[in-house]
Amino acid sequence: MPNILLIKEIVKKALEEDLAGGDVTTEAMIPPDLGGQGVIKAREELFLAGLEVAREVFAALDPDISFRPEHEDGDELKEGEVVATLSGRARTLLTGERVALNFVQRLSGVATLTRRFVNLVQGTKATIVDTRKTTPGLRALEKYAVRVGGGQNHRHGLYDMYLIKDNHIATVGSIKEAVGRARRAASLAAKIEVETKTLQEVKEALEAEADVIMLDNMSLQEMEEAVAVVKGWALVEASGGINLENVRSIAETGVDFISVGGLTHSARAVDLSMDITPVED
Repeated sequence: MPNILLIKEIVKKALEEDLAGGDVTTEAMIPPDLGGQGVIKAREELFLAGLEVAREVFAALDPDISFRPEHEDGDELKEGEVVATLSGRARTLLTGERVALNFVQRLSGVATLTRRFVNLVQGTKATIVDTRKTTPGLRALEKYAVRVGGGQNHRHGLYDMYLIKDNHIATVGSIKEAVGRARRAASLAAKIEVETKTLQEVKEALEAEADVIMLDNMSLQEMEEAVAVVKGWALVEASGGINLENVRSIAETGVDFISVGGLTHSARAVDLSMDITPVED
């Protein structure tokens, strides 16, 4: 799970965005001392992620709210199963409902889609990884959801891995020169990856002693040939145009990693609901 301080900051911004001057509808209708109970339920099959973020939403609004999870992140839920039960001031439950659900629906959607990809490549050597194609400000949470779904994180940002792409190569003149510059700047433990689009570029990256070679939008035949060329001297990553229909075939080419931008940029939010009932003293 991401650092709790980061979660608090993300939740703070989300609440400020939704509340601004307050929850005018709830404040006009609901007495401040009225108690309430809330039940969050799954309305479809899903893999759960983001419960602690939802808890933090209500805690930020009112530390006296009771938030009791009925499941844990990573659990597979069926339609109708209870995710969590809450109790406390009805005003707080109503005010926090949408923000809390937004987080859990979004993160569970990422985890659910990731698990579908992971299941499809079982029995191969391929590992499903994510990309930097994340929602601005939510990267740490979305990459956490990928891990919950059984995938792995690629680089978290521009700061933690050397990834030489086509524009870098075009700027410096060649793959060999680009890898050389990265190698001179990198620590001994740093990994250097090169994006390639042709088998000739794969050979150039291999000769330059890249640690990881990305096969960008190659055909299945080209991927198989590239894996044969590399012969285990570097790790091989498939990228571009990957979906649930072709991921198994790509995994069977022998690549080590399959990066899927859609895990985070195109995951559908799952369907959850929160029913709130008043509780009289």
